[in-house]
Amino acid sequence: MERESISIKNWAEGDRPREKLLQKGRVSLSDSELIAILIGSGNRNESAVELSKRILASTKNNLSELGRLGIPQLCEFKGIGTAKAITIVAALELGRRRRVEEALDRKKITSSNSVFELMQPIIGELPHEEFWIVYLNNSNKVLDQLQLSKGGITGTLVDVRITLRKALELGATAIILVHNHPSGNLAPSAADKQLTQKMKTASESLDIKVLDHIIVTEKSYFSFADEGIL
Repeated sequence: MERESISIKNWAEGDRPREKLLQKGRVSLSDSELIAILIGSGNRNESAVELSKRILASTKNNLSELGRLGIPQLCEFKGIGTAKAITIVAALELGRRRRVEEALDRKKITSSNSVFELMQPIIGELPHEEFWIVYLNNSNKVLDQLQLSKGGITGTLVDVRITLRKALELGATAIILVHNHPSGNLAPSAADKQLTQKMKTASESLDIKVLDHIIVTEKSYFSFADEGIL
C-alpha cells in the first residue's frame, strides 16, 4: 500500500499537513496538502491528501478552475459531504476576496494593467458577461466601481444615463469602462466599439473623460487606449 493511502495519523509527524505547516511554514505545503487540512479526512480508501489530489486533478491542478466548482460538484467526490464542500468553497472565496482587497489597496490607476489587476478578480472568471464602470478623480484615484449590467454570455445592456449620473454624484473627472468576455476572446466586437464611442461622446459634454475600455478574460486583457482605438 502506498503511503498516501494510509491514514494521515499514521504518517511520520513531519509529513502530516498540519504538523508540516507548524514546523516548516505554510509555503512548504502543496495545494493538495492545504486542501487536506480544510477537509480533515478522506474516505475508506484514500487519505485526505490523496482525495485532495484527485479533486485537484479533476481541474487540471488549477485553483481558479477549482474555485468555479459548486457544492454539488464537489460532493460528487466520495468522502466530500456538504460540510467539507462548503469549507472548500468558503476558503477559495476568501482567497478571491483577498485578491480584490490587495488590488483596492493600489487605488491609483497608472496603466491598463492596474485596471486589469483591480477588475480581474471580480469579473475575470465569471461564466456570464458583466459591464462595470471605474470612476476616477483628477489624480486617477479610484472613487468607486459600479456594475452597470449583468447579462448572458452573448452581451449586456448598458445605460449611459446611469453611468453619468453616478459620475456627477461622485465628482468624478474620468471613467474607465470594463467588461469581461467569458469566451476568452479578447477581440472587441462592433457593439463594444459602438458603446465606447457612445459613452465617450456623452461624457465629453459633461467634461468627463473616458480614459479606456478594458476587456477582461481570466488571464489577459485588451485595452482600447493601448491599441489606439479609443
